[in-house]
Amino acid sequence: MLNNLVLILSFTLATFVGAMILYPLYIKLLRKLKAGKTIRSNTATWEKSEIFAKLHEHKAWTPTMWWWLFLVMMIVMVLISWVSHKLWWTNYYLWNRQETYIILFWFFSMWLIWLVDDILNILNVWKVKWLNMRAKMFGLILFSGWISYWFYHVLWIDYINLAPVFGVIHLWRWFPILTFIATIFIVNAVNITDWLDWLAWWLNVFVLLTFAVALFISQRYLATTVLWICIATLVAFMFFNINPAKIFMWDSGAFALWWLIAATAYLLNMKIWIFIPACIVFIIFIIDLCTSGLQMFRKKVFHHKLFPIAPFHHYLEYRWIKEYTIVMYMRLIQTILTVTAIIIVLIQL
Repeated sequence: MLNNLVLILSFTLATFVGAMILYPLYIKLLRKLKAGKTIRSNTATWEKSEIFAKLHEHKAWTPTMWWWLFLVMMIVMVLISWVSHKLWWTNYYLWNRQETYIILFWFFSMWLIWLVDDILNILNVWKVKWLNMRAKMFGLILFSGWISYWFYHVLWIDYINLAPVFGVIHLWRWFPILTFIATIFIVNAVNITDWLDWLAWWLNVFVLLTFAVALFISQRYLATTVLWICIATLVAFMFFNINPAKIFMWDSGAFALWWLIAATAYLLNMKIWIFIPACIVFIIFIIDLCTSGLQMFRKKVFHHKLFPIAPFHHYLEYRWIKEYTIVMYMRLIQTILTVTAIIIVLIQL
């Protein structure tokens, strides 16, 4: 275990140092290329988003596409592990079929789809200046279906672990259907919680931290290393995302990161009971997702809004609560939820 801990710490430190060196250079490059955020003028359902545009007009043209640096750091760390394995410095490397293949594969695959979304936003293309909901849903359905297929037909997983309350429940053919729906909800939830400086960062880091602890106690050390590489890159990102942000995460990074988290949750479900801790650490995401979903349903069916603006954190902005106050309270709540979830995970030791 000591050797595995040294491996994790080494990759984490190397990733953090590398990201801290590259971020300033990367931000300068994005500014030179004018790769900045445009503030949307329409909602996902095509109505004018006047309230949103007014609340966030000061963030226009802030560099985005943070994901490229995230991608580079992950590729570099995987290559370093491969070289060290070839030189007989280590007995394994991060591209491992049993532990990391599935989460890294979805991590890179998801980036390809949402890269188009980022480019369209930067180039100011189409009415909503990004991929419309129909195009996004096609990508979500395609990859969510593939994840569900992989776990059910390739890994032969058909159960959900609801211990210590209900124990292991076999779902049989319902398993791919439920994981398909869960993946779509998980990936959309993190995107909805973006747009406040440091909010998505804090929530993502603490979800990753919970899953990293769970992976470590389930002895999946390579997968743990991958998650700590993500955490290290996000911690470096924090220094440049503090209000006023110098760079934003935006969709390609957020979606790919949460596709990785969804795959990790299903991977953990194979060995330990992660369902209850995951639900606890996802509470803020669930609230934002529900308020946004209810808003869209009300507008489509009854043709008027349930809230002046959704999701919930934007409604708080609309109620004249300062951005940093909203972020501070949500960070505090997420910290408490994460500690609770980790304690539940550690009970399994």
